[in-house]
Amino acid sequence: MINGEDQARAFCRERVSGGGVAQLERFAELLVAENESQNLVAASSVPDMWRRHIADSLQLVDHVPRGTGTWLDLGSGGGLPGIVVAIAAPKRHVILIEPRKLRVEWLRHVIVELALSNVEVISTRVEVVPARPAEVISARAFAPLPKLLRLAMRFSTPDTKWVLPKGRSASQELQDQSPDVRRMFHVEQSLTDPYAGILIGQGVPELR
Repeated sequence: MINGEDQARAFCRERVSGGGVAQLERFAELLVAENESQNLVAASSVPDMWRRHIADSLQLVDHVPRGTGTWLDLGSGGGLPGIVVAIAAPKRHVILIEPRKLRVEWLRHVIVELALSNVEVISTRVEVVPARPAEVISARAFAPLPKLLRLAMRFSTPDTKWVLPKGRSASQELQDQSPDVRRMFHVEQSLTDPYAGILIGQGVPELR
């Protein structure tokens, strides 16, 4: 379990190579500064930025196969986890879907500031994004699980990996789903919160 900012920074340094650590540092600075203008993260979480947001996002990379396929992040907001993933996996194409104009403008500013050539921002609602296969689908604080799966299933294939941080509701959200969905997913313990879970799954959800 990651306890405190020092452990969170050490966790990130172990998993990010080259200039990635400096990019994470700069991203954290940009996120804190922008949070004064628009509510990207809870103000109460800013002093604990590395544990609550940077390491919390980076841990998702441990649950997917290494590769260069597309990572689709739904409702990217402040770039969590999408920007962090793009820094950690520079050879992977990361697509951020975010409908809110101010957040899209900020995400594009961050991409230029950090020289991230592997990131694409799609400025619209998930519902109207044309179907395309994704190797990984993530969504952090986006929607309840049934709605999330309905919106995202057209991007999935039998090989698609789903990584869905669900906080303290993870086990209950999964328990409330159909047997098919419960078989598709399992809950992994979050490394940044002893009470939080991450839903990990693979394939195309069978919804009824």
